[in-house]
Amino acid sequence: MFLTLYLRMFLTCLITSLIFLHILTHYKIILLMQLSMIKLVNSCFHRQYYVNQDDTVAQQIVVHKNSSRGTLFRRAGPAQKVYFDSKEVYACIVTCGGLCPGLNTVIRELVCGLYHMYGVHKVLGIEGGYRGFYSRNTIPLTPKIVNDIHKRGGTILKTSYGGHDTSKIVDSIQDRGINQVYILGGFGTQNEAAMIFEEIRRRGLKVAVVGIPKTIDNDIPVIDKSIGFDTAVEEAQRAINSAHVEAESAENGIGVVKLMGRCSGFIAMYATLASRDVDCCLIPESPFYLEGPGGVLEFIEKRLREQGHMVIVIAEGAGQELILPSDKSNKNRPDAASDDLFHDVGLWLSLKIKDHFARSKKMAINLKYIDPTYMIRAIPSNASDNVFCTLLAQSAVHGAMAGYTGFTVGPVNGRNCYIPFHLINEGQKRVVITDRMWARLLSSTHQPSFVNPLHITEEAKAE
Repeated sequence: MFLTLYLRMFLTCLITSLIFLHILTHYKIILLMQLSMIKLVNSCFHRQYYVNQDDTVAQQIVVHKNSSRGTLFRRAGPAQKVYFDSKEVYACIVTCGGLCPGLNTVIRELVCGLYHMYGVHKVLGIEGGYRGFYSRNTIPLTPKIVNDIHKRGGTILKTSYGGHDTSKIVDSIQDRGINQVYILGGFGTQNEAAMIFEEIRRRGLKVAVVGIPKTIDNDIPVIDKSIGFDTAVEEAQRAINSAHVEAESAENGIGVVKLMGRCSGFIAMYATLASRDVDCCLIPESPFYLEGPGGVLEFIEKRLREQGHMVIVIAEGAGQELILPSDKSNKNRPDAASDDLFHDVGLWLSLKIKDHFARSKKMAINLKYIDPTYMIRAIPSNASDNVFCTLLAQSAVHGAMAGYTGFTVGPVNGRNCYIPFHLINEGQKRVVITDRMWARLLSSTHQPSFVNPLHITEEAKAE
């Protein structure tokens, strides 16, 4: 009887042990499967995160079936292999040219990207543009120092035009032991950055030179847009809306708004399209004339008779060839970068409109002239530009750490790329008035082309 009892107890323990062993084995298999799945997911994540060194972006995406896709650019992003040792990196950041929304955001993201993504702790800010390199105006930059600067307009590094001396700048870079140079600037600044890159290459220095496009005029070629452009277009809406309210609230009211764009009319064009309150948009790429049939003044009369008010947007570089040297309108040198004096075309146009209606005595007008140019470029970047600035800054850091140099980072057909300086510096981007975007504007404003018939006749005779 006792034997039977012990046997039962033994068999019960044996069965329980087998069941427990089976359960343990089962869970061990599940655990191993989960670990292997985690490894697989991690490896897939890394493969997606790093940019393949053979990835390229085509400059032309709309092509004929049998034609080539044109120039290919290396896609921006983190590389699996980096060239620089983080502990040996000494980076510097400089802002040149005029102000632009988003400068502080780019500075912040360059510093934080170097610190947090690569462990680079030596970042120097060059104050006052290019001349800061050899005048010894510098400040150390850390994530703590730049933490809140994206909420402010302007640049904490200060900026200036001129001061570019290639030899002195490269001497300073060499003396300080700097091996990464980040240059924020517009079309002229990118040209000068290319000179620095060529001098560094001539001396055989292992220094990465990276350009970041900064201009609200959006006139840098190849890239889709530059930082500050979206903010500038959005802020221009305030001025256009004010001009529209002023014009609509007066009998025969005319609102004239001058926007930035010395060689390219992108801000004026996009602000006009976004507003839908503009009746006439004048840009440097589209010639116009004032007097005579089909001229701007005749169109103004027609629009006032139709709706009793109108809004005119003019880019600062439009119509400069029409202004005589003896004209009394103010000569305006917006920045020390230009050798030529630009007339205040908005004021000139306003005076011409007033003189025309005063002479004709057909109707009394009430004209208001608004010039928001410096207000627009001094504000902080909006949400869209903040995100864009972050992407550009991080792409610039990834490129420099991977060992690339002599390039500007920017979006091409929606993808950030590394674009060689020599392609960026081939010429300024301009509005193509035979393109669909300008056609969309004309359908919005219902303005004529303002092409002078005399010019067409003269060209025809010349041919």
